[in-house]
Amino acid sequence: MLKIRGLECGYGRMRVLEGVSLDVGKESVGLFGPNGAGKTTLIGAVMGMNKLWAGEIEFAGRQIGGTDTHLMARMGVALVPQERELFPGMSVEDNLVLGAAYIPHAKGIIPEQMEKVFALFPILKERSEQLAGTMSGGQQRMVAIARALMSNPKLLILDEPSLGLQPSIVAEVFEVLRELKKTVSIMVTEQNVRESLKSIDRGYVLENGKIVIEDSAEGLRTNPYVLKSYLGI
Repeated sequence: MLKIRGLECGYGRMRVLEGVSLDVGKESVGLFGPNGAGKTTLIGAVMGMNKLWAGEIEFAGRQIGGTDTHLMARMGVALVPQERELFPGMSVEDNLVLGAAYIPHAKGIIPEQMEKVFALFPILKERSEQLAGTMSGGQQRMVAIARALMSNPKLLILDEPSLGLQPSIVAEVFEVLRELKKTVSIMVTEQNVRESLKSIDRGYVLENGKIVIEDSAEGLRTNPYVLKSYLGI
């Protein structure tokens, strides 16, 4: 599905990623690391927002390094950014429709996709006519995830989906991710390693722009360095 090999990129003269390689197949993969490690930079490189200095990015057998962001969506990659980027003056339903309206493979199945995301997030169906900007932060995060799913993606990328959410909403979001990985490939960056490890199959630890650990979720849960540095045990 997604293959990254020897990725290097940065901003100006500052190198952020150095020789990063990772894979995402038909599975859920976590990317962990402290603030400034390069997680969001890596996502930006995949989505065509950050220029590659070196390396290759392949999606579904096709080289995509430098591909425009809107074309990535049409290829089947959906991003849920840290900033929810909703249209606050539009209803929940209208925000969801926009997730598919300009995607050729999705615009013909909007009603079906709408039912799927409402099944995942029942509260959005209850509040489909509510203005997105009047919803709580957790509910807006649900709208952002649901809108990405409206494009019927092959790969769903989430950047810090639990950021700023109360614990009960965090648990609900990760429960949805556990359900989603049955039907869509997922790559998620997270600070909340403890909760994330319950929903992924494999994970990577990124520090100072380099992958320092790669293992299964179970392996990460028992790794002494991860236990000390990320789980506080």
